[in-house]
Amino acid sequence: MRRLRQFLFVMLSLAVVGYGGWQWLVREVSKPGAHTEAVRINVRKGDGLRQVLTTLASRGLVARPRAVEFWVRVANPGLQLKAGRYEIGPAESVRDILAQIDAGRVLLESITIIEGSRFADFRAALEAHSEIEQTLRGLDDRDVMWRVSGRPLHPEGRFFPDTYRFAAGTTDLEILITAYRKMDALLDGLWAERAADLPLDAPEDALILASIVEKETAVASERPRVAGVFVSRLRKGMRLQTDPTVIYGLGAAYDGDIRTRDLRTDGPYNTYTRAGLPPTPIALPGEAALRAALRPEVTGDLYFVASDAGDGSHHFSRTYAEHEKAVARWLAHAKTPKPAEKK
Repeated sequence: MRRLRQFLFVMLSLAVVGYGGWQWLVREVSKPGAHTEAVRINVRKGDGLRQVLTTLASRGLVARPRAVEFWVRVANPGLQLKAGRYEIGPAESVRDILAQIDAGRVLLESITIIEGSRFADFRAALEAHSEIEQTLRGLDDRDVMWRVSGRPLHPEGRFFPDTYRFAAGTTDLEILITAYRKMDALLDGLWAERAADLPLDAPEDALILASIVEKETAVASERPRVAGVFVSRLRKGMRLQTDPTVIYGLGAAYDGDIRTRDLRTDGPYNTYTRAGLPPTPIALPGEAALRAALRPEVTGDLYFVASDAGDGSHHFSRTYAEHEKAVARWLAHAKTPKPAEKK
């Protein structure tokens, strides 16, 4: 009987000590951290719990990594260590830090592709970003499009210009696929809501027209009217005669000036020598340009030229005679000496 009491006493003592130790450990992982500033850490693919806790300890975020490891094994055996870069807020507890990693709340990077830029600009921005994993470097555009879409598409205009946020280590291909799908979905939705009797045979035609509208004006309110001019010209069989398509066709030969010989030299993108739309988009159009192309403001205007307002807007005309006068006013304005700036 005495031995039984001794055994029970020992077991009870161990239970009390164990309970006290566990309670201490729970308080240890739950108390605010000693760090007073935000700390950034990287969790690499394949890192185990001990490696992550060692990283946290090296940055002053965990004081007793082995004790924390024991707590995790017992209290949270299903913890997922998601790779990425994390920003740990000041005084965050170990429990909160591990919950952030388990949830994958990584610090997001970003890349911005502006409306009217080209696919080449998109690829250059991807290659220049230090936090994007490069998997496409050295591939030509056709190979890239096979990987993105599984089809031999021309890449221009196929990617939605936007700001994309992503975790460090995201691949260039993943970002392109996201931008491609976003453009594809937007185009399909807007095509279904297009105005009646447009001289456009397929969504790809709308994409081409939208890219021209995007390059012709930066004034948002003008886009539907600019689109209306091109739609009216297409309906009448008139050539579009738009400089941005010629510039695109010149490629690397374009030096910032477009010359008369450029307008007269025939090529697939020369809308002065060829009727209809060019064979592909000439830029990455934004949503507003796409909406304008599919819901144009058709007013009977057939011409437009930069106005003398100095705000990037245009003067629209229905007749060539009126257009010639507007061009003359623009040329006179362009030749007028500007007052010297005050110093």
